[in-house]
Amino acid sequence: MPRLRFPQHPPVRSRRAGVHRQLKAGRTLGGSTQQAQQSPVWLFDLDNTLHDTSHKIFREINLGMTAAVMESLELDEAAASELRTRYWRRYGATLLGLVRHHNVDPHAFLQRSHAFDVAPLVKAERGLREKLNRLPGRKVLFTNAPLHYARAVLKHLGILRCFDQLWGIEQMQFHGRFRPKPSVALMRYILAHEGIHPRRAVLVEDTVENLRSARKAGLRTVHVFHPGSPFGRGKSGRPNFVDLRVNCVGDLLLQKRPLQSA
Repeated sequence: MPRLRFPQHPPVRSRRAGVHRQLKAGRTLGGSTQQAQQSPVWLFDLDNTLHDTSHKIFREINLGMTAAVMESLELDEAAASELRTRYWRRYGATLLGLVRHHNVDPHAFLQRSHAFDVAPLVKAERGLREKLNRLPGRKVLFTNAPLHYARAVLKHLGILRCFDQLWGIEQMQFHGRFRPKPSVALMRYILAHEGIHPRRAVLVEDTVENLRSARKAGLRTVHVFHPGSPFGRGKSGRPNFVDLRVNCVGDLLLQKRPLQSA
């Protein structure tokens, strides 16, 4: 089968609501003065990082993904569920297997698999917008979810304007191929595109394998431990490639749990 090529999609720029307030006494999360160290750039995952997908949304995503595979390949439910699980394990995303082996239209598939109203399903910690605004530095959304779904969740949570850029799975392609997380090459590509030195970048994420790749790319890492996440291994302790382990975004503001410099 010839290699498929897709047009390059730039990240979506989001209007910000205001300037982030700085920490007291000009201190950064690493403990040094801001004159000695620039503010970090935060790369935030979405599902089970900024909101609780195990509450209700994961069920809708699973149903939507299976239905989309059924319709795309004319399979019954059992075969579609088995195939999407197999491709997810092999490639890190069901979409990659469908595109590579079945010539499925990726954008139509992403629209169909996430065709539900997020409003009654979203659950997140209180005061999330204020907490993000208090966190010094730029924020970039970095999710393997489709962009229309990510924007809908951020808008419902009232935090869309907290982010300078939105990277969904549609934007995670170069050299004609999709390369979502945990691709190390993707992370380096995004850093170069955004003009960010790896030591300034911090990936905040619930998926351990994505954090491992981020460390290989030179980023600092924060593991948001969520008991409902199917991707958060290492429950008994903090892996050596994780700089900080938290339970929610608000924990990033606690001075007693600093994120050390790389």
